[in-house]
Amino acid sequence: MPAYMIAHIEVQDLELFERYREAVVPILTQHGGRYLVRGGAVLALEGEPESDRVVVIEFPTIEAAQAFHASAEYQPVLAMRLGSATSTVIVVPGV
Repeated sequence: MPAYMIAHIEVQDLELFERYREAVVPILTQHGGRYLVRGGAVLALEGEPESDRVVVIEFPTIEAAQAFHASAEYQPVLAMRLGSATSTVIVVPGV
């Protein structure tokens, strides 16, 4: 069953965040992930948006999403995101 990683991101350091965006793609792909939403304008139909950037990534399974996030290859790249932005990241099962 597919799983979806959803991130709400507020970027503080755009230069470092752009380096993160470039570095994360091959690692994400290696774990079976693919972007469904990668930033763009946020249009709130109800309530207030949690952030100025929303990312949705589809993985084949929740385990694949967890393996990506915990992988040794991702840790230095994750440090770039954590150093450039504040975020909330969740994983939910698909239907």
